[in-house]
Amino acid sequence: MRVSVVIPAYNEEKYIGACLESLMKQTVTAFEIIVVDNNSTDRTAQIARSYEGVTVIKELKKGTTPTRNAGFNAATGDIIARTDADTRVPEDWIEHVENLFVRNSIDAVSGLAVYYDAPIKTDGFLSFYFWISKHLFKHPILLGPNFAITRDIWNKVKNSICTDDTKVHDDIDISIHIAKIGGTILYEPSLKVECSARRILKRPHSFFLEYAFRYVRMLLSHAYK
Repeated sequence: MRVSVVIPAYNEEKYIGACLESLMKQTVTAFEIIVVDNNSTDRTAQIARSYEGVTVIKELKKGTTPTRNAGFNAATGDIIARTDADTRVPEDWIEHVENLFVRNSIDAVSGLAVYYDAPIKTDGFLSFYFWISKHLFKHPILLGPNFAITRDIWNKVKNSICTDDTKVHDDIDISIHIAKIGGTILYEPSLKVECSARRILKRPHSFFLEYAFRYVRMLLSHAYK
């Protein structure tokens, strides 16, 4: 299977290098790596272009969802894997993703993330998040910095997914739309990445409040009551 990796990015010059370095050291080479520059005003795009085999495209519309969508639409691999610019993936990440699709009849897969710069490096919170979300939505969900879907399922849902970042979490929203058409999502806790907790550490109260309110709006907009 050919695995395309998509990385949405906005002003990530401090982090994008480490992310791409981790993708350069994979036991199985990515078919393509696409960095989607969402109008960065720093050196994000320049740094990304300095890596051999990395394609940089630009998305003018601001927001995670349109930026991700631009990358997914540009991807030509059989599997589209997504991670974030501030995330570092283990050297067997692509191999692990590939094997999960080979061994399971699935349309999407997601795993955990560990915060490498948090005071407590644990995935316990995200494990609970996956557990409660599965019970709320009645199916597993995807986690932004660590998931992959088939290009076939993307083509089936891309015209129906929600695009307003103020009302939905883009990763959960795509999970809902995949499940609605009968797609199968696998949650695999052994599939792990390391990402930054910078947004939580900088403004913990507003981060969690904003996340919670958007979570509720998403539940209501998708008729989960």
